[in-house]
Amino acid sequence: MLPLFGLAQQPGNRLQNLQNRLDSLAEFIPGLNQKVQLSITGVPVQQYLKALGKASNISFYVEPSVNLVVNNTLSNVTASNILVLLAQQYNLDISNTGLILVVRPYVDGAQFTRPLPKPLNIRYQPIDNTIALELNNDTLSAVARKITQLSGKNIIVPAPLQQKLINAFMASTPFDVAMEKMAFANEFKMVKTNDNFYLFQPLDEGEQLYVNGEKKTAVRRNFRPQNNAPAGNLGLYTQTVAGQKLLSVNASNASIADLVRSASQELDKSYFIYSDIKGNINFMNAANLSYESFLNLIFKGTDYTFNQEAGVYMIGDRKLEGLRANKAVMLQNRSIDTVLAMIPAEWKRGVEIKEFREQNTILLSGSKPQTEEIASFIKQIDVLVPQILIEVTLIDVRKTRRVATGLSAGTADSVKTGGTLLPGVDFTMGSRSVNDLLNRIGGIFSTNLGKVTPNFYLNVSALETKDNVEVRSVPKLAALNGHTATLSIGNTVYYKNVTQNIIPSATSNTSIFSNVYQSSDANLSIKIKPVVSGDDQVTLGIGIDISDFTSLPTDGSPPPKSTSKFESTLRVHNEDMVVLGGIERTENADNYSGVPLLSRIPLLKYIFSSKNRTRSKVVTLVFIKPSIIR
Repeated sequence: MLPLFGLAQQPGNRLQNLQNRLDSLAEFIPGLNQKVQLSITGVPVQQYLKALGKASNISFYVEPSVNLVVNNTLSNVTASNILVLLAQQYNLDISNTGLILVVRPYVDGAQFTRPLPKPLNIRYQPIDNTIALELNNDTLSAVARKITQLSGKNIIVPAPLQQKLINAFMASTPFDVAMEKMAFANEFKMVKTNDNFYLFQPLDEGEQLYVNGEKKTAVRRNFRPQNNAPAGNLGLYTQTVAGQKLLSVNASNASIADLVRSASQELDKSYFIYSDIKGNINFMNAANLSYESFLNLIFKGTDYTFNQEAGVYMIGDRKLEGLRANKAVMLQNRSIDTVLAMIPAEWKRGVEIKEFREQNTILLSGSKPQTEEIASFIKQIDVLVPQILIEVTLIDVRKTRRVATGLSAGTADSVKTGGTLLPGVDFTMGSRSVNDLLNRIGGIFSTNLGKVTPNFYLNVSALETKDNVEVRSVPKLAALNGHTATLSIGNTVYYKNVTQNIIPSATSNTSIFSNVYQSSDANLSIKIKPVVSGDDQVTLGIGIDISDFTSLPTDGSPPPKSTSKFESTLRVHNEDMVVLGGIERTENADNYSGVPLLSRIPLLKYIFSSKNRTRSKVVTLVFIKPSIIR
């Protein structure tokens, strides 16, 4: 009986088995052991086997899938040797159907053999609910089945993930953490339901795994822009912090409308858009935002705003009805005028601001974010302004020395002898006293000096005075922080200014005199500007101007004045006193009178002249003490 060999009869070494089969067939097909000589190159295998069949009287059938070119030159070999060589070179298999040899591509039958289940290295400790995993290209379904068997916890794997190969290497890890990290490492989601089922889910379109700010694994979604808008980077994802669902955004060149839509979907917010929202953001990277904080950020600097009513967020142009807001801000510590000037002009665009002076209140009308921003700014600057009490102590020390000497004589009615001899000499002698003095001098020198007329008098003066005068002024000023306090104390003197106007005429000139009284002021002027810093130090801008009349002329001329000025900026602690040292001025005056020529002759000048010399020095000290009043 002719044996039949097929693919199932090829265990072990394939080529050796093929040679054994051909040797068995040689009993029925003698041409297999017949030696032939072939020298054919570059021909299809069908023609090559056709030539071999004619030479050895063997029938061949070549399957159409065998499509190759043979290049062999063989001499004095059997047909079976040639067939084994072809099977080796071109991965062919040869079987028989009766006396016909069938040539086809070799197919390994072992691939259709079902492999034995691979053991999974999974260990579960129920005492502390920990699990250890050593997985290497294992199917997720098999891993889930094994974990469920060991732990008794239900794990659900959907059909798309049944044959997913996973890898994981973990030591003893808490069960929930291990499931979460295994899903993260193999790029699928894990969700634990309220009934303690563990659901493994594939990532949806646009979703990706990441590690959030709390160092936990989470899922975020990249959204595609609507209406075929130019593609930008738009990534939004949520996480729960302290029981509140917050939004994180990483976007660049993204549409504001797409951001609003995507954020509303992620946070499950109900919203209504009144008007078309246009524009893009250049770049945004923010984490853990509430929905309202997110809307406030992306609408800053735009014409859009939002308002919330009955759980629905209304979004649109700031001027639309339903999106406007009114707010009254009552000031507690400042006046309306100072506050309004401090609000930035950009913030006022689109917001109507009115004053209610009777209640020191500002009324705001406009979009809610803008009114809230302005109201918050007003509350920040509406703080108590410090008031500073400034005590200024001014001390003028005047030191004056006067020396008056001389001898004067003349005639006058009813002059009596008398005067002062101590502590200074200022004595006047009448005619009788002078005659008595002349008689005494004449008796001493035996000379008759004559007598003076009855109305004659003689005055002798030799007087020196010294004055030390201290003038003290203690004004107190009060000013608000940053404002200037001014004090001015002084007097005014008027002097006559005579103006002569001459009117010419043909006969004679006419003169018209007019008197105008001009004023001259001498003041003590103090200007101090205090500025309080955060550590209760006070910066003082000080300006002091002191002027005084040195004398008051009796002839109607302008009075001479002395002037002292001082300007400085200094910083002191609260209630510290500083001294601004001596503003000093010196006055010297020498007055002489006497008989011409005789008053210039030595020795005789003491008889025929009188002298008055004045030396005066004034020192001004300024003491300043600021005290903060809160």
